[in-house]
Order: sequence, then C-alpha cells, then structure tokens
Amino acid sequence: MRKARYMDRSASGWLNGLIGVVIFSGSLPATRVAVMQFDPVFLTVARAAIAGALALLLLLFFAEKRPARRDVFSLVVVAAGVVVGFPLLTALALQHMTSAHSVVFVGLLPLATAVFGVIRGGERPKPAFWLFAVMGSAFVCSFALAQGLSAAPVGDALMMAAIIVCGLGYAEGAKLSRTLGGWQVISWALVLSLPVMILASIWFMPASFSHINAPALGGLVYVSLFSMLIGFVFWYRGLAQGGIASVGQLQLLQPFLGLTLAATLLHETVTWTMFAVTAAVIACVAAARKFAR
Repeated sequence: MRKARYMDRSASGWLNGLIGVVIFSGSLPATRVAVMQFDPVFLTVARAAIAGALALLLLLFFAEKRPARRDVFSLVVVAAGVVVGFPLLTALALQHMTSAHSVVFVGLLPLATAVFGVIRGGERPKPAFWLFAVMGSAFVCSFALAQGLSAAPVGDALMMAAIIVCGLGYAEGAKLSRTLGGWQVISWALVLSLPVMILASIWFMPASFSHINAPALGGLVYVSLFSMLIGFVFWYRGLAQGGIASVGQLQLLQPFLGLTLAATLLHETVTWTMFAVTAAVIACVAAARKFAR
C-alpha cells in the first residue's frame, strides 16, 4: 500500500513538473521578444508586480494563513532567486545573445537544481543519478555549442549567474512546498517582494508605451502570468511530490521546447539533430529518475 501511494505521488509529481517545464519553455523566447522593446530592469520588476498583484488576490480569495516566521527566510531566498534574480539576469543576458545561445546554460539548470536539492532539501540521490544527470546536461550543452553559437563574455557570465540563483530558488521553494503548498510558496514570495516591485515599476516605467509593439506586450504578459506565477504552481508542486533532484531533470527538455518556440516566433532554424539529441536526453531523464532515490 505504501509503495502504491509513493508511485502515485511520484507519477503526479512528474506530471506536474512536466506541465511546469512546458510553460517555462516559453520564458526565454518571450523575454527575448520583450527586451527588444522594454528595458530589462523594467521588464523584471513589471512582471513581478503584475504576478504579485494576482498572487495577492488569490491568497485573499482563498483566505490563506500567513507563513510561519521560520518560513520567511526561505521565502526571501525564493524571491531573490526566481522573482528577481533569474528574470533580471536573463533579461540582461539576452541583450547580448540570442535565445538559442541561452540553451547552453539552461542545460545546466537541472544539475544546479539537483545540487541545491542536496544542500537545502536534504536529498541523497544514488551515484548513478549524477552520472545520467551529467550526461543529459552534456548532451544539451554539446548540441547547443555544435550550432556555432557565440555571445559576448558578459552575456555568458550573466546567464551562468542566472542558472545558479535559479537552481537555489527552485530547490528552496520545493523544500518549502512540502509544508506550505506549491502555489502558496510562489504567491507569498511574490507578495513579499510586491511593494518594492510596484515602486520600481513606477520608477523604471517608460515615458510612453506608444512605441511598444504587440509582440513585446505579449512577451510581457506571458512572462508575468505564465513564467512568473502559473508555471510555478505546477513546478513547485511537482518538485515537492516527486523529489527535487528527480523531477528537476525534466528541465533537460526545456531547451528543446524553447528552441521549437524560438524557431516559430523568432524564425531560428530547427534541424533533425535537435530531435535526435532530445531522444538521448529523454533517455537520460528516465535513467536519472530510476536512481534519484
């Protein structure tokens, strides 16, 4: 009976995690489109302010209790990592690189999440897990580098910093989701940062929106509602149910989903090798899951 409950919880975690990854896969292409018209700092604070206002309404509607004092530090870490850190650093980085180049670094995000899952979440995957996790990341990075991608060093440094703070934010939020709930964690993190984000949005708001085109506005709406809030509802719940290190490997699929969207929205080329590498990555994800616990 216990094993059956574990299997059901694990399967539910992977399903929720997959939904979250599909939603997140549109983040970098949408950000790339948005920063063509919006200042990166304004984009960061505006998306957090919009998502934070919606999160506040949800918390009030469902009459959620305030987090315990012991949870405040973890919420600050989540806010610093995924509400401010990752969005700002990637927006700045995408001024120096294409969305396709960024997949080199997104391919390292599952490893970063797994490492912080060990440090902050207390998880202890088997040694074989790390082998397949590294192999999956290597497949993603090798594929991206094989495309002949290049960017300014400052863009690479910003993306690397973004991956580190995002991995920490993912692991910290997943740990907290075990007791607080998935959508509650991201909602409270957004609300915690909401006053600062509103003031910053007013400060960095462009003098006029007349020059902002529809794609840029669409990018802002997507990263505000889906990347900043809805995706995390599924993602944190999935990590809490199925394990941070295990479900975190689903992020290896995100670059390929993102490249597909980039090809559609930004007219970047998609080749058959992308699908071959995707198959190899899926195999690594499946193997990593087997040895995650």
